[in-house]
Amino acid sequence: MFEYQHIDSEGNSIDLPVGKIVCVGRNYLQHINELDNAVPSAPLLFIKPTTALCELGQSVVIPKNLGPCHNELEIAVLIKKPLSKVTSQEVAAAIWGIGLGLDLTLRDVQTALKKQGHPWERAKAFDLSCPMSQFVDVNKVENFTDLDFSLHVNNELRQLGNSQDMLFSIVELLANISNTFTLLPGDIVMTGTPKGVAPLAVGDALNIELKAHFSIETDVV
Repeated sequence: MFEYQHIDSEGNSIDLPVGKIVCVGRNYLQHINELDNAVPSAPLLFIKPTTALCELGQSVVIPKNLGPCHNELEIAVLIKKPLSKVTSQEVAAAIWGIGLGLDLTLRDVQTALKKQGHPWERAKAFDLSCPMSQFVDVNKVENFTDLDFSLHVNNELRQLGNSQDMLFSIVELLANISNTFTLLPGDIVMTGTPKGVAPLAVGDALNIELKAHFSIETDVV
C-alpha cells in the first residue's frame, strides 16, 4: 500500500529517502478569503507522515463516509541536503526539484477540529492524503517566483495559481521552517494552495499541470 518513491521527470527513482511532508497553510490571500480565515503573520505549519504519500499519476483515493474531501493543489519542493537555521541565501543549494502535490482535506472534520482548537491531522494526515507528482530537477526551473500551475476537474478549471502570489515565497518558507526544525534529504515542503478548493467525487477526471514542465491525467476513486 505504501510503496511511494520520489521520481524525476523521466519516471526514474530519485536517490533520496522518503521523509516527512511539511505543509504550509494559508499562503495565498484569495484562498484565505474564500475560507474566511485570518491572515497569518508567519507561515502556518503542519506535518503529514510518509504514509500520506502516493503517486499522483495513479487514481486519487478519497475517504468514504467522512464528509467532503477537498482538493488543495500545491507546489511541492523536494529537499536534497539538510537545512537547519539557514538564511534565504543558503536555501537554493538544498533543493532537488519542484513538483505538485494534492493536500487532500476532509473539510467537515477540519472545521470541527478548528472549532475545538484542536490540531488538523485527522483532516489532513490520513493515509494517501498527499498524492505527489514527479519532480523537475531544480536546474530546469528558471524562476521559483513565477511558477504557473492548475487543476482541471472534469475539463473545468478549478484551481489556477502562480508562486508569485504566495504570501511567503518558496525560499522564505524553507528558511523559516529550518529555523524551527531541520529539513532533511527526502523531505517535501508543500507551499500552500490558491483559491478554488472544493469537494472531489468518485469518478471525477483530473488534469494537473505545472506549466512548461508536465501535465498529469488521473481520476478519483
